[in-house]
Amino acid sequence: MTSGFIPYDPLRLTDDEQLQHLHDTYETLRRRRSVREFSDRPVRREVIEQILRIAGSAPSGANKQPWHFVVVTDPVLKRQIREAAEREERENYERRMSDAWKSDLAPLGTDWHKPFLDIAPALIAVFAKSYDLADGEHRKNYYVKESVGIACGFLIAAIHMAGLVTLTHTPSPMDFLGRILGRPENEKPFLLLPVGYPAEGATVPDIRRKGLEEISEWR
Repeated sequence: MTSGFIPYDPLRLTDDEQLQHLHDTYETLRRRRSVREFSDRPVRREVIEQILRIAGSAPSGANKQPWHFVVVTDPVLKRQIREAAEREERENYERRMSDAWKSDLAPLGTDWHKPFLDIAPALIAVFAKSYDLADGEHRKNYYVKESVGIACGFLIAAIHMAGLVTLTHTPSPMDFLGRILGRPENEKPFLLLPVGYPAEGATVPDIRRKGLEEISEWR
C-alpha cells in the first residue's frame, strides 16, 4: 500500500437499496425551498456545528479546504450586517440591476429590504480563502470558488435535512461582511445564509423545477 493512503470503506448497497436510498433522499431534498420569512426561535448550537461538519466534508482542490464559516448570533452584529446589506441591495435595485434582471426577480417577491437578517437566529457567513498563511508565508489554494461552492451545496442540503430553512443571500459587493466580522485579507465573502425555522404561516413562490429531460441527456 502506498504510504499516506488508507483503505476506502464504501457504503455497500444492493441495487434495490440504492434506488430506495436515492428515492428517499430525493423526496426529502425536493421539498427544500428558499425561505424569506423566519421565526426567531433559537437553534441549538450543536445542530449548527453538525451542519458545519457536513459542509466541511466537501471535496476541494488539492484538499486545501479553502473555506471559513462564521456563525453570527449576536443581535448587534446581525443588525450591522442587515444595515450594510440593505445599503448595497438598495443601490442594486435602484441603480445597478438591469430591467431584465429585475423582471426575472419579480415573481419571487424580493426587494432590497432584508428583515430576515435580523430575525433569523443565526447567520452563516461563508468566506473563500484565496491563500493560506503558514509561518508567515502565503500558500496558494486551488479551485477556490469551485471548492467553496461545493461546500455550500453540502451546507444548504444539511440545513434542510435538519428541518431548518435558509436563503442564499449574495449582496454585491459584500466587502462589508469581512470588515464587520474582522476577517483577514486572504478571506473574501462568498455567501451569507440566514438559518432558522420558518415563520408560522410562511409562504414561498409557486415555481417549478426543470424536469430530468430538461437538465440532462445520455450519449
